[in-house]
Amino acid sequence: MDYTSPIEAALKVKRPKYTAIAAGRRHTIGLRSDGTVTAVGLNKHEQCNVSGWCDIVAVAAGCAHTLGIKSDGTVVAVGENEYDQCDVSSWRG
Repeated sequence: MDYTSPIEAALKVKRPKYTAIAAGRRHTIGLRSDGTVTAVGLNKHEQCNVSGWCDIVAVAAGCAHTLGIKSDGTVVAVGENEYDQCDVSSWRG
């Protein structure tokens, strides 16, 4: 029989490890081993809107924007775009 309580079982859940981090002026991002990204901090320019990112292999942060490179070489970006710093949709690996 398994006598593990629900609380003990929940504590045993393995979360992906962080493999890289980057910091902007007022936000911080973390790349997890499963290719997802987490962001915390000021989100005035939506620079923390990375919850839908997946298959990411590298991250970087500017003052108020966040960048990621996907495993296929595609570059993604969110955040302030006043000087076109997030216009990377045509960037491919």
